[in-house]
Amino acid sequence: MSAQPQTMWRLHPMTPMYLPQVLEIEAASYDFPWTDLIFRDCLNVGYNAWVVTNTVGEVLAYALMSMAVGEAHILNICVAPEHRREGLARFLLQHLEMTARAGGVNLMLLEVRVSNGAARRLYEQLGYKPLGQRRGYYPAIGGREDALVLGLDL
Repeated sequence: MSAQPQTMWRLHPMTPMYLPQVLEIEAASYDFPWTDLIFRDCLNVGYNAWVVTNTVGEVLAYALMSMAVGEAHILNICVAPEHRREGLARFLLQHLEMTARAGGVNLMLLEVRVSNGAARRLYEQLGYKPLGQRRGYYPAIGGREDALVLGLDL
């Protein structure tokens, strides 16, 4: 599918009505996807949760972030496989950064799989710096995978 111009995207707060589509993208993207209960818990506690849709309401991407005491933690950001490399992840990250700044956040944090080169390149382009590593952080087929901890000073 060809890239859609950003003017064709719509940003919405994530609500339970979007969860069937979000769960579909999650399952298509990860060997160990988040469950419906995890997403509902995030919504219930009031995390910043967003979806990007096209003009007909199809979810293309989503992101969740927690904020507390001057820090924001990006918990999940995912783009539907057929819409990757269209700028959606960058668009969502920039929105999260703007939201965090408005909330008085000084530091954005996230974990990324060591093997996720595409995401690591994007984070580096946006100014995220390595802060550390979490050994065995992610479940992986045949064991566990390390995560890099990245941060962005706002």
